[in-house]
Amino acid sequence: MVRQIPPGKVATYGQIAKIVDWCTARMVGYAMAALRGRTDVPWQRVINSKGEISTRSRGDGALRQRKLLEKEGIRFDPKGRVNLRKARWKGLYAHSAEERKHGEVNHGQSPDEME
Repeated sequence: MVRQIPPGKVATYGQIAKIVDWCTARMVGYAMAALRGRTDVPWQRVINSKGEISTRSRGDGALRQRKLLEKEGIRFDPKGRVNLRKARWKGLYAHSAEERKHGEVNHGQSPDEME
């Protein structure tokens, strides 16, 4: 699912968890943290529900994540937050109205419910 987030957009841990529908936001966080080395999973595009980068217990991962996001055009306010209204990936809601009408993609939740 995370591979579908395009450059210049972010998703929250909770948003991904609700789309996947069988895990929690914390589990998504653990999965992102478990990625090592070179990966095609854009882990940097997943942030917390406050629009912040979650701090790491060790290393420079948070700084690296911010730099990668800034390189993609994501802007941070003075408090280190991303404006989720502007930068949040719409996820499955980006599909056609016909698909949404038939319930093929939305899991019954609006993007605002996906925290």
